[in-house]
Amino acid sequence: MGPQGDETGVKDVLHLTTKEWLETPNGDARGYIQPEKLTELWFHTGTTCNLSCPFCLEGSKPGDNRLNRMDFEDARPFVDEAVELGVERFSFTGGEPFVTRDIIKILDYALQFKPCMVLTNGTDPLLKRVDQLHPLKEREHEVAFRISIDHPVAAEHDKGRGEGSFDKAFQGMGALAARGFNVSLARHAASNEDFKAVDTAYRDLLESYGVPRDLTIVAFPEFHAPGSLVDVPHITEDCMTRYHSEKTRATFMCNFSKMLVKQDGRMRAYACTLVDDDRDYDLGGTLKESLSTRVMMKHHRCYACFAYGASCSET
Repeated sequence: MGPQGDETGVKDVLHLTTKEWLETPNGDARGYIQPEKLTELWFHTGTTCNLSCPFCLEGSKPGDNRLNRMDFEDARPFVDEAVELGVERFSFTGGEPFVTRDIIKILDYALQFKPCMVLTNGTDPLLKRVDQLHPLKEREHEVAFRISIDHPVAAEHDKGRGEGSFDKAFQGMGALAARGFNVSLARHAASNEDFKAVDTAYRDLLESYGVPRDLTIVAFPEFHAPGSLVDVPHITEDCMTRYHSEKTRATFMCNFSKMLVKQDGRMRAYACTLVDDDRDYDLGGTLKESLSTRVMMKHHRCYACFAYGASCSET
């Protein structure tokens, strides 16, 4: 079964002609990105997670099904389509990918073609399956892992993720590094933080846990819970040309990246990793279809990309 279009044959793009999609509330033409290519493809493995973090941008928690769990037969045709379109890497997020039964099978298949990265909380689901990852070391391409450590103080991290999560996440990171996998760290970024001091605190912490001090650390701003109404400036066409150049617009994720989700039992391509709580960003049932659609800067998380250059990628 190949990538899915609408079962009726009617393209799900009625939002493309609505005033809200095309204009700001003031009537100005919205800023947009016209996708140029598919360099990176993300798979959202579902919003089920072993943790229930109040700040989660996906609203993930045990048993959650806002986005359905993805299986191997869901993912395989899109790996194939992405390869045909020239994709350079695959990335996987959730929820927690390691609660997904087929995640290792999916990775095993994708690694035949391109490198992969998996975002994980590094706790029990990973720790229980870490030895199953060993065969992936023999594949043609590499798989890397990014583990979330929200704060360099264990008690602060555990406030959101649960007691003991901090130590388990570092156990997961250490187990992956010991097996020769490339590991990076994701953290929260406060607007008024001393970036250099926070970075040093993390690197001292990594060293104390026997993890390479020089690994990549990716800092993210607050993205808010799904469906949040956040008061941010509206991005107009003028904004996109006044404050951005052709070169900087090309770095927006929606220019080179898409995310696949399983929603209501169907696989759908969304504009990026940050907008799956707004169905206006459902760009179709195939990757080719999604690449032909102009992405309007309507979601409040678009402002993070506009103002800070936020990106879930590491390249």
